[in-house]
Amino acid sequence: MNSSTRLRSALAMGTNPQSGDLPKLIEQLGSEPDFFVRDMLTWALTRHPQDEVYPLLVRALDNPRARAQALHTLSKLGHPDTWAVITPALLHDDDAAVRTTAWRVAVASVPEAEINELIAELVQEIGRVQVEPQRSLSRALASFGPLAREQVEHVVQHAQHVLALIDDPEREDHTHLEFARKFAALGIDSAD
Repeated sequence: MNSSTRLRSALAMGTNPQSGDLPKLIEQLGSEPDFFVRDMLTWALTRHPQDEVYPLLVRALDNPRARAQALHTLSKLGHPDTWAVITPALLHDDDAAVRTTAWRVAVASVPEAEINELIAELVQEIGRVQVEPQRSLSRALASFGPLAREQVEHVVQHAQHVLALIDDPEREDHTHLEFARKFAALGIDSAD
């Protein structure tokens, strides 16, 4: 079946939502190569009742091939329990598409009481990979404004301290203990 046919099929399943179509829509999330068809699958899934779609999307997170699209669909679904499935493993996934989508979903769904914990997880990703995921990370952190500033400034200070030690390894400087204390207070491992 070509992509135009698959697109029309997904459109039909979203236009006339039937519970019996949900398994096929979920299965196709993990196998669909075409961006436009995947987008239509997401739209079709959001046309079904949230309580039917949500548990299927949560199960789809176990499928590495479906994970990024399932996360994207969760972001569109707007289910109140979405935050509960955003795990540290998703936020630090080896697949950049999964990781950046998880960041976006987490920012949109995090309860106020969990914001600092999320910021601490996101800060661990600073400097990890290529430019495009770093842009996504920057946008995610910046969305918290002043709440993220302190933790990001600690990373900057730590990086400056490391650079100073690289430039002068014999330097008598005990500020690394202070950095370690600050990082420990934030729940960040300064040895990473």
